[in-house]
Amino acid sequence: MTYEEIIRFHGHSCPGLAIGFRMSMAAMGALASIRAEDEELVAIVENDACGVDALQCVTGCTFGKGNLLFRDYGKHVYTVYSRQSRQGVRVLFHAKDVPDDIREDRERFSEWILTAPEESVVDVSIVRIDAPEPARIMASEPCDACGEAVMQSRLRSVADRTVCIPCSEAMHAH
Repeated sequence: MTYEEIIRFHGHSCPGLAIGFRMSMAAMGALASIRAEDEELVAIVENDACGVDALQCVTGCTFGKGNLLFRDYGKHVYTVYSRQSRQGVRVLFHAKDVPDDIREDRERFSEWILTAPEESVVDVSIVRIDAPEPARIMASEPCDACGEAVMQSRLRSVADRTVCIPCSEAMHAH
């Protein structure tokens, strides 16, 4: 997948998208993997910034398939795990060598991210992690408060009622 295709998916080019593209390409290179059609790869992202759109395009890992996991740590870190090889790589964006005069120019900064040598942009390390659980399809049940269908694992028991998380939070607020 080209960067131009990723721009079309995301809607615009920006440093964050370029960062995600370089991080994802580095991970795929280190794993020598192909784009995941199903759940061969699992990605764990530590931010919910623009770059995650690039990761989805490059790796094929998506929330919908259950092989994109979000950890809200606020770091430019992606861990990509291959179920086939049982290998994982952790990619950290650092941009240690960014020329000071381009950081504030989004277009020039994006171009630098896309063209700089990999070691100037990211650190890649092999990691050992426990294999993430495969995605599971769960039945849904109606919330006793709002009546909307809810995945069973997300239902809460409050005052002898089985309710969704938003209704549970609303009941606790009163």
